[in-house]
Amino acid sequence: MEEPRLFPIKLDNYKPLRELVFETLREAIIQGRLRPGERLMEVQLAEEMGVSRTPVREAIRKLELEGFVVMVPRKGAYVAGISIKDIADVFEVRATLEALAAGLAAERITEEELEELERLLVEAQEASNRDIQTLVDVDARFHELIYRASRNQKLIQIITNLADQIQRFRLTSLSRPGRYKHAMEEHKKIVEAISERNVELAQALAREHIENAEQIFLNSLREDKR
Repeated sequence: MEEPRLFPIKLDNYKPLRELVFETLREAIIQGRLRPGERLMEVQLAEEMGVSRTPVREAIRKLELEGFVVMVPRKGAYVAGISIKDIADVFEVRATLEALAAGLAAERITEEELEELERLLVEAQEASNRDIQTLVDVDARFHELIYRASRNQKLIQIITNLADQIQRFRLTSLSRPGRYKHAMEEHKKIVEAISERNVELAQALAREHIENAEQIFLNSLREDKR
């Protein structure tokens, strides 16, 4: 049975409705349930989420500002496509930032954080037979812990600004057959290098990990086009 693209909005006392609609649509785009090039019909989206057109219209405008949606004159709103240049730019920046974070973590990580990294390796292994969203969540937490262990707030801030784009790529990459297993093996090597306080090796392995993810993502795009 095909998974629904959107779900009815569940009200949150702490967030306005327009924000909940925005987050729901953004998540659907990141997870690929709303695909690049797909037209966003306000009436249809509003019906799927059980809301009026007004918060949907506001959410689409905000998504346009964040680059997730493009407005085509006299045609309407469409999910933004991802160019090869966009992908290369994001992965180029991310590979450098991940390498820097891993190197700093090798110098500054605490014993408690090292133990937490080891626990995440075990959790990742246990999650290997579960749904893709669980795998993506475990992967994200692994990288976030390394960022935190870098003790560099500016680095964390910069990479957080890329979070939505990274998540969009992460889902596609980890969905490919065999990639999750290889990614977890790469994670294990990174943890070993950090644990041994080997800065240069941690940097090299972190960069290689991201470059491998980029190749998987590009191969996935080529297969989809074929």
